[in-house]
Amino acid sequence: MKFTRYEVNGAVHEGVLEEGIYKEIKGDIFGDWEYTGQSFSQNEAKQLAPLVPNQIIGIGANYVSEKSDLPETLPEIPVFFFKPVSSVIGPDEDIIIPEGIEEVKFESELAVVIGREAKNVAESDVLDYVFGYTVGNDVTAPQFFHNDGHWTIGKSFDSFTPLGPVIETELDPFEVKVEAKLNGTEKQNSSTDLMIIPIRKMISYLSNVMTLKPGDVILTGSPVGAGMVRSGDIIECEIKEIGTLRNTFAVARESAKTV
Repeated sequence: MKFTRYEVNGAVHEGVLEEGIYKEIKGDIFGDWEYTGQSFSQNEAKQLAPLVPNQIIGIGANYVSEKSDLPETLPEIPVFFFKPVSSVIGPDEDIIIPEGIEEVKFESELAVVIGREAKNVAESDVLDYVFGYTVGNDVTAPQFFHNDGHWTIGKSFDSFTPLGPVIETELDPFEVKVEAKLNGTEKQNSSTDLMIIPIRKMISYLSNVMTLKPGDVILTGSPVGAGMVRSGDIIECEIKEIGTLRNTFAVARESAKTV
């Protein structure tokens, strides 16, 4: 199923996308929900990020170019980081480049949505705790990275985590390709089997550190090919089985100055 959120006449709804129609639902998508009987065409609604995450966790430098480059020994402690929920936007919203810089970096990724509380989960059981998958763009301003390795500020600006267009619950995450086109030109196209830290190991590791909750989003890393972009550039992050997440980069408006 393809779960999503959308706005009609200023009101936000949750729904299931079926054959171009938003079928409204009510309840908890991670628990009990039901159809309301109301529906809208895609022309009648503005699509939003498919959920408001509980928290967002990313993993750094998690792809190689080809299978022969995969390391024999995995890192003892993978590089994880948090992104604020306030950085989330949906399809077709502008990604705002912060004042004072001209470029930021796009990073197309498969995003995992947790559906059940998970603590100390074995790798073999990980998928039992996954609700579904969406497309993420882990936008980054490397200019704000700290020399000692602190990434938080460079990944935390408003609009720096586009998600969408839907949460697909019927997906084999090991049989998909993560793609990106910049202004129509392909920049990324890699299978998820090129991940250094595989999805099962990634989520199991996290669950042994922290309790994962329904609505947590895990960004699983960006394939080779991510690059810098400027205002006016259009990025299309795509996993064909989920859909295309399209956004345009724009410069920040000048902050209001006090007299």
